[in-house]
Amino acid sequence: MKVYTMAEMAAEGREPEILFWVGCAGSFDARAQKVTKAFCQILDAVGMPFAILGNEEMCTGDPARRAGNEFVFQMLALQNVQTLNGYNVKKIVTACPHCFNTLKNEYPALGGNYEVVHHSQLLQELINTGRIKMQEGGTFKGKKITYHDSCYLGRVNGVYEAPRSVLASLDAQLVEMKRCKTNGLCCGAGGAQMFKEDEPGEKRINLERAEEALGTGATVIAANCPFCLTMMQDGVKAKDKQDDVMVYDLAELIVDSMVKG
Repeated sequence: MKVYTMAEMAAEGREPEILFWVGCAGSFDARAQKVTKAFCQILDAVGMPFAILGNEEMCTGDPARRAGNEFVFQMLALQNVQTLNGYNVKKIVTACPHCFNTLKNEYPALGGNYEVVHHSQLLQELINTGRIKMQEGGTFKGKKITYHDSCYLGRVNGVYEAPRSVLASLDAQLVEMKRCKTNGLCCGAGGAQMFKEDEPGEKRINLERAEEALGTGATVIAANCPFCLTMMQDGVKAKDKQDDVMVYDLAELIVDSMVKG
């Protein structure tokens, strides 16, 4: 599978249908890299022309702004906007809700106006239009799956149904946690917390959330965010349940269950 950069496509006089914004985690974190690969495999399988920025992609600046460093945020954001506008990018898809929120809601003020879609929304569209065809009796058929709403996709941007619709295509049993949708609980990594020490307290937030997920009796925890993926996986491991319960991103669930070829 060949993944083109925007520079390579521009050199050939081509423009992709979408720009896949990989993000820092999707580029450098070993666990999130698997999600990046799975999503690229899906795009390749459905024949959707896409490209990445590669070395030209900078951090969106989300963690800097959340941590209070507005100068660093604007410096990164303006550099990204200049790059994106230089390639005449119109539609961006990302697997990171933090990148999604920043690109969609905060870049327009700096001259970056794009159609920004989270990968769960694109997966829903591809499934609904029949471009992704699911296997009969796929890998996760009949399994109990619980879904963790990430803060920046759910409560911040109101995207609740797209990921659940994607999970419904697996023909699995979705079991909701008590705290879900608008009442969802953060995994503990949002607001730049991923990059700093825990606040003083009696229990880590990801452990609290992992206990809620395990309490549903699900054998699969579905996530849509690289930070949530790490925090939920660490929580499951802390409860010594890593052999019984798996944590997957939506793209990984689909790539394992779709009809290939």
